[in-house]
Amino acid sequence: MGENMLYFFSPTQVKAGEVPANRQIRVGGLVVDGSIRRDEGSLTVEFDLTDNLQVITVHFDGILPDLFREGQGIVAIGQLNSTGIFDADEVLAKHDENYMPPEVADALKAAQDGTVVPFPHSGE
Repeated sequence: MGENMLYFFSPTQVKAGEVPANRQIRVGGLVVDGSIRRDEGSLTVEFDLTDNLQVITVHFDGILPDLFREGQGIVAIGQLNSTGIFDADEVLAKHDENYMPPEVADALKAAQDGTVVPFPHSGE
């Protein structure tokens, strides 16, 4: 059963090496202002994601949610590659501009308090 769960990790946990290898996970945080880089002529985009302590780069090839933007709390589903970039298969952003995914809110609060979200954290 545990193999089918999508565990949530913050950028700080990713940078600390807490992410299991070859496993699909969820990573969440805020899209860093000025970090969105689009590949002209394709749907490929890279952006930085932060929990206000650490920053990771997310690579995504697909259609982003309509409300995806800088400063937005998002959750990306995918895997960390061998170069330390998170290859996302899916990027989620909620429709309400004031909404923040619970996992992201928890990770940001933990980062502010100087703690980390415990592993495993399934967000349920």
